[in-house]
Amino acid sequence: MASPSKMPSSADDEDLQEEEIEHFDDFTLASSWERFISEIEAVCRQWLADGTKNLLRKGAISLNIAEGLYQVKTVLKYAMKSYCMEYYFGTHNDVGRGKGNDWSCELHNLQLSFGVNEFLVIAPQSASGVVLDGPEASKLLSAVAIALSNCSCLWPAFVPVHDPSRKAYIGIQNMGTLFTRRFEADRIGSQVPVKLMHLEGLYELFVSKFAFSNMDLSMHLFQVNLKMKLTYRTLPFGEDDDVQEPEGGFSESGESPKSNHQNKTQWDDNCPWSEWYSAEDPLRGFELLTVWSEKAIESSLEMAELENVSPFEAEKWLISPCLSEFLSDDSGGKRIGFASQLQLLIDALHMSLEAKFVEDFVSVEHSGPENLKSTAVIPPPTVLDRVLKDLFHEVEALRLDFAEGDHENSRTIKGAPLESLFGQFCLHALWFGDCNIRATAAFWIEFVREVRWCWEESQPLPRMPANGVIDLSTCLINQKLHMLSICIDKKNQLNQEGPKAGENNFFLSAHVKADTQIQSDISSQDGDTQASSGECDSLSTPDPKDPASHISSFIPSDAVKLGDPKHSACIRRGSAGILGSMMLLKSHQNMHAPFTQDPPLMTEDMHEERLQAVEALGESFSFSAQLEKEILSSDMSAFKAANLDAVFEDFIRWHSPRDWENDDNMEKVVSHTNAVVESTNDWPPRGKLSERMSERGNSWRKIWNEAPPLPASEQKPLLDPNQEGEKALHYLETVRPYQLLEQMVSTAFRAAADTLNRTSFGGLKQLTTKIGQLYRTMAATLRCLQRNNLSVGTEDIEDLKRLCAIFAHVENLITLAASLHHKFLQAPRLSESIFNDYYNFYLPKMGTVSVGGDEKKDFNKKQEVRLQEREVVASMFTPPTANQSWRKVLSMGNLLNGHEPTLREIIFSKRDHLSENYYASHAPRGYQQELETYRMYICGTSNDLSVALAVASCD
Repeated sequence: MASPSKMPSSADDEDLQEEEIEHFDDFTLASSWERFISEIEAVCRQWLADGTKNLLRKGAISLNIAEGLYQVKTVLKYAMKSYCMEYYFGTHNDVGRGKGNDWSCELHNLQLSFGVNEFLVIAPQSASGVVLDGPEASKLLSAVAIALSNCSCLWPAFVPVHDPSRKAYIGIQNMGTLFTRRFEADRIGSQVPVKLMHLEGLYELFVSKFAFSNMDLSMHLFQVNLKMKLTYRTLPFGEDDDVQEPEGGFSESGESPKSNHQNKTQWDDNCPWSEWYSAEDPLRGFELLTVWSEKAIESSLEMAELENVSPFEAEKWLISPCLSEFLSDDSGGKRIGFASQLQLLIDALHMSLEAKFVEDFVSVEHSGPENLKSTAVIPPPTVLDRVLKDLFHEVEALRLDFAEGDHENSRTIKGAPLESLFGQFCLHALWFGDCNIRATAAFWIEFVREVRWCWEESQPLPRMPANGVIDLSTCLINQKLHMLSICIDKKNQLNQEGPKAGENNFFLSAHVKADTQIQSDISSQDGDTQASSGECDSLSTPDPKDPASHISSFIPSDAVKLGDPKHSACIRRGSAGILGSMMLLKSHQNMHAPFTQDPPLMTEDMHEERLQAVEALGESFSFSAQLEKEILSSDMSAFKAANLDAVFEDFIRWHSPRDWENDDNMEKVVSHTNAVVESTNDWPPRGKLSERMSERGNSWRKIWNEAPPLPASEQKPLLDPNQEGEKALHYLETVRPYQLLEQMVSTAFRAAADTLNRTSFGGLKQLTTKIGQLYRTMAATLRCLQRNNLSVGTEDIEDLKRLCAIFAHVENLITLAASLHHKFLQAPRLSESIFNDYYNFYLPKMGTVSVGGDEKKDFNKKQEVRLQEREVVASMFTPPTANQSWRKVLSMGNLLNGHEPTLREIIFSKRDHLSENYYASHAPRGYQQELETYRMYICGTSNDLSVALAVASCD
């Protein structure tokens, strides 16, 4: 019976042994609290071992509240509760030694309150994030203190306590073998005692922490050290102004803001964009920090005197702008400006592909896509009339030199100039209604009707030059409007002067040949063009509007008949005068310069049509020669009429001097402005035609042989104003919606950028460079609109939207620069320094689209104000008006132009030498280390007061 009873016993022993081996208990960790301490110690040892560099590599979080401050954290459990322990570390090593509180850098609240650098914070993971129970807070702080002591770590540790709104903390720090610092912070959120509103009462509050309680503190001297910072804020700009118009100037009817005349003075009235919209001032105000360096205070009386000191006596002034929210709004939804309207225009471009004709978007039968019927609104006719009146009837002394004042890269964008008719149309379209496709279509239809009325009534087309060369670098619509304006002017000249306007006006210009016109209209593709595109001899550059100016360049010819009697029957016609001493080779007569017709003007599509025609016909003539055939034939006929004995070589000497080569290898005459002077004693001139002019079957000689001797007044006009005007109007009336919107987008971007580029913002090189980059980016991105192959869903639309985002960033910077420049006219250094700081802060955002989860960082960089700039800054703090002063009760001193500080920060400190007090009982002989035994940080106003106290002791 014994053995059976023994067997189970031995089996149980084996199980117990296995259990002991698998679950070994260390009885040195007997309680859960001790286990908790051990866990804290293990984490702290790991952080100490890692060091700053390894912690950063392991993913330490950078905090926006202070520069160079990082955070790591871990979660611990104790007594069925979870706690989060956070370790804060950074580069401000002098802060903990009391040397870093110069107020010049942003610090964490605990760093500023207690003068520490790196520290721990342990708090429960709860909704409040604070420890509401006093014993629990003490026990939690003791556990952290023991753990830090075990690993010989000198980090201070803090526990948040009480109600979260009080921002209260208790803390402890082991300072070595002798001393321990204890921390305590609390806040009064209302009903601050009157005594604590003044510096005298705050001084006595600090002294009471180390003086005997039964002393009359006001009657004794206690030397303490004081640092003080006072913060002043300007009143928000325009705070008490009248009610403003809605941003962007939109009226209820949706009309362009340019036609709304506001009586209210806005901050940007002198800015170039103000005629289109009123921008919100990006500067809500300024924050001024006046800093008093550390000084010794011995009595309450000194504190009372300090309260009456002017801020101008502060050692340092620091200024920081209070920026509007829209500068940090990456979505751009709250900001009304050119960028937001350009985004709407791109949406209209996308919708334009859904209809074949512009009228389809406004007609009743074809109301366009279904999603447009309910959202797209066309402004009422009264609004349209006012906008058209502004475009067509309110132009005075138009500056025709469109390029003047524009950016050098503006012409790289194929759009219309800012001041041109189509440029102004596009800017109006941005604000017409909500820039939807239906409103844009209705606006264009009425615009073309107004242009046709100008044509039919022979009224000058406003905002367009009536002469000059058509600029092929602009968009096609602008070229057509320029052509139409010239045709209206030519038609008026014909109607006023009759068909025999003759040699003095319409068709004619003395041959100082319109070189630049030929060169612009006809691209040089072979040798013939080089000679014909402007190597003509003349003595001066004539005024094309004044034919008499051509004749004044030459020796006047009084005789109508030729000087040689044997040629008396031959009548010279169309002569503008004798060409210096040049003589005809055959008859040795004076060479006369003829009146010639202006070269025919052509738009870009006309050049393309002629090119296609030449390619289809397959003529032996090159493209350039084909284009110039009519012009050359007209010039040759006029030259023959003015010089009846002229030969082909004479025409070449006059029209293309480069193609006349001297036999004696003298330098060829290539001047465009001076006639060739030939010696009468050396006749005939020794020379010959160039090789290309001497070729068999030369096209120029063939044209010469076929050209009849006719003066320009009797020739068929090279430009038919009626025919070309109707062609231009036909294009405007039948342009496809997507073609219209493509040119509108390019022109709107260019015009908006040119408008912003005229802003006065001082010598900000960074902004000037950024504007130049914007133009280049626009030119590259908008080049896709010249291909005419957009389709729904193309990536080009997305590229245009990204361009809008970049444009918005630059627009924000220009607005800020203009506001700073306006406010700091007498202190330009401050304006440039503040802008450069913000530019460097804002630069990473430019050209990027923010992610919703990204943490936003506020701009808080400060600039030091120099002594000579203080008056300028102080002038921004205008004395409060009657309806402003009632809002605040003046309870504090140190007024700046009637403004009390919005925030007062004070640091009291008391230092002792260890050899001079009871703290030195264990100190070595002669040991003179100075220790900050008491430190109090006070922050607040008359309605809010926060106090943080740090006391060092050897208990």
